[in-house]
Amino acid sequence: MKGLDTNILIRYFMQDDPIQTPKARAVLASLSLERPGWIPLVGVLEVVWVLTSNFRATRSEVCKVMDQLLGSRQILIENVSALKNALELYRRGKADFADCLISASAQAAGCTQTLTFDKDAAKTAGMTLIH
Repeated sequence: MKGLDTNILIRYFMQDDPIQTPKARAVLASLSLERPGWIPLVGVLEVVWVLTSNFRATRSEVCKVMDQLLGSRQILIENVSALKNALELYRRGKADFADCLISASAQAAGCTQTLTFDKDAAKTAGMTLIH
């Protein structure tokens, strides 16, 4: 198994660098069921951040990239069930992806609530507002 850093994934999906993109494609092409790639949740979060901040990706474009990652049998993602729940929350609403991931990860860990001072996160990501 090989861990995959955010920059490999960004180069692969965005194909924006003439030198690094072919290398990123080769890395992903080398993965298999027997020798998969692994992405931590923090890496997923960073991918979304780079897509939205650097590439101005829309919500639907972010969801498309996440669907591709989740659909790959050669890539394993840390706490994939939390990611799937976060993506569904993100897809359905107006919440920030990070808030969705925090909320879904807390729920996956057995938390009954995720407390926040963020009014928007409480409204859109299922968190509980502290007044």
